[in-house]
Amino acid sequence: MPSLADLRKDYSLAGLLEKDLAKDPFRQFEKWFQEAEAAKLVEPNAMTLATTGSDGRPSARTVLLKGLDGRGFVFYSNYDSRKGRELAHIPRATLVFPWLALERQVIVEGAVARVSREESEAYFHSRPRASQLGAWVSQQSSIITGRAVLEDSLKTLEHKYAGQEIPLPPNWGGFRVNPETVEFWQGRRSRLHDRLRYRRDAKSGEWSVERLAP
Repeated sequence: MPSLADLRKDYSLAGLLEKDLAKDPFRQFEKWFQEAEAAKLVEPNAMTLATTGSDGRPSARTVLLKGLDGRGFVFYSNYDSRKGRELAHIPRATLVFPWLALERQVIVEGAVARVSREESEAYFHSRPRASQLGAWVSQQSSIITGRAVLEDSLKTLEHKYAGQEIPLPPNWGGFRVNPETVEFWQGRRSRLHDRLRYRRDAKSGEWSVERLAP
């Protein structure tokens, strides 16, 4: 195994200047996302989601971005999962998109709310049938005795819904992170990275940009 010293690198692929930014963070994100897709990154919509429990303990996991518009960043989950319970108690989250091959990351911070039932219905029925069944099978984050519990439940549900539309589970749906800040990080030489952060004015809703020291 190489030593940590051997893993050092100097970032030199690109830079990020204020004049290069889009008017708002959603357009800038779409631009970078398209570049991540063009670079054929594996699952560029994968993001780390950080939440906080009622005991103040943070937790993090990787989820997939499934929607983006002027209202925010959307992902889907079981509402009774650990993240669902934590967001019910403290409806705030941080998202991190680690596009390491491009020497980039995006950090989103904001308030979280559930999407409408209609939006969750539409997304749920766009998923593969196996994924729809999986949402019913998994009581996410609960302790189970073994994999057989999942496989037996799946067989039961396959029989139950054979030839039928699978309904949206009552405890499953989307969350939307409404960003208050969005930081675009671009690696630079000598660790003098570019960090440009959009900040939304709470009253006007207008975005301003501020540069952070690396």
